[in-house]
Amino acid sequence: MGKPSIQKSYLVTGAASGIGRELSMRLLADGHRVWACDLNEAALSELAIHANNADQLKTQALDVRDAQAWVSAAQTMVDAWGRIDVLCNVAGVLKENWCDVATPKEVDFHFDVNVKGVIFGVQAALPHMKAAGGGHIVNIASLAGLSPVPGLALYSASKFAVRAYSLAAAMELQTYGISVSAVCPDAVQTPMLDIQLGKEETALTFSGTRALTTAEVVDAILESEKTKALEIMLPLARGVTAKAANLIPGVTAKVIGLFKSQGLKRQQKIVKGQTSTVA
Repeated sequence: MGKPSIQKSYLVTGAASGIGRELSMRLLADGHRVWACDLNEAALSELAIHANNADQLKTQALDVRDAQAWVSAAQTMVDAWGRIDVLCNVAGVLKENWCDVATPKEVDFHFDVNVKGVIFGVQAALPHMKAAGGGHIVNIASLAGLSPVPGLALYSASKFAVRAYSLAAAMELQTYGISVSAVCPDAVQTPMLDIQLGKEETALTFSGTRALTTAEVVDAILESEKTKALEIMLPLARGVTAKAANLIPGVTAKVIGLFKSQGLKRQQKIVKGQTSTVA
């Protein structure tokens, strides 16, 4: 069987590692064009081996915090390929911190990348999607955007913002044939998860039975392209639990110690060699 023909043109941020890298490789394998963006140009260049031809993959250094850089990236992509069919805002950061010691720099770090990076990306892509008569935007939020996570207050707040912005934008943009999906995964085995090991602040990250794989999150992203779902929670059961916890924060605050204890135990097992993605 030959290689699939080119289908859609995707702009993917955070493409140098983790979910963004997995997504880019899957899209290339499926025959789509990928405009892969990240600050890590060396890692981006490694994606070339997954492309079927020179025109299927373009890489670009992009600081998602820079609104003008976003405008330039979107225009450059349209100049080259004529359109942006799907925007995938995957780039994100996390720094554990107790709320009483978080620094101004850490506040900016979370909101400039996680929130402004998403908003600037959407705003840069919209003129082109409107001109084309439609498009799809996928923003990676988190289960931490469904229920507050002590120890990760800034990260959780930033993902609440991503989810809220995504849902509001979806309602505004449906009249233009543009859909927006917020994908809200639990902990995912990426470099972002590795830096959280062995820290009390991040105990709740590990309170589930296992971490998701990047492939599972990519499956959800691609499924959102088919269903145009406003929100996807991974796994669903943990998502429902997170939403319930958000509804009754007073009760949740009283039992949070149980989840924290469970998370610390899982952290210890992983540090000792247990695979994070296995229950």
